[in-house]
Amino acid sequence: MKILVCTDGSEHSQRALEKAAMLAEGININEVAIIHVDEGNLDLTAYGRNGKTRSVAILNSKSIEMRIKEDAEKREMILQEALKVFEQRHIKAREILQKGHPSTKIMSVASEEGFDVIVIGSRGLSGLKKLFLGSVSNAVVQEAKNCTVVIVK
Repeated sequence: MKILVCTDGSEHSQRALEKAAMLAEGININEVAIIHVDEGNLDLTAYGRNGKTRSVAILNSKSIEMRIKEDAEKREMILQEALKVFEQRHIKAREILQKGHPSTKIMSVASEEGFDVIVIGSRGLSGLKKLFLGSVSNAVVQEAKNCTVVIVK
């Protein structure tokens, strides 16, 4: 059995990681992979001395490079923290970093690599509060054809 667990660093995705590790402990697992999808939305808001935002045009190339580096470090930290959940249980897991729309990339990887189970949090980092499911988890449930989807609250 192959498990693909999704993470974005949110509280719900942390719960999904814990549930995936618990599942992996209880059954014969061939592979566990942790996927994080970078949507490519870099926050280029600059703040002046008074705390008010400034125009993006004022940002220089060093500021942009610094934000790109910080964003890459944040993605790496999310994946490293996710790996620790499995390492603590002596479960081998690998990282997958993709760029693009999260649900599309998750489904693409799940299909191409033949995952049997996708474990995903019910909501992610979006500021919008959904009544039932977040947009990514909802899309994954709707699109999953040949695998089981576990939604973790």
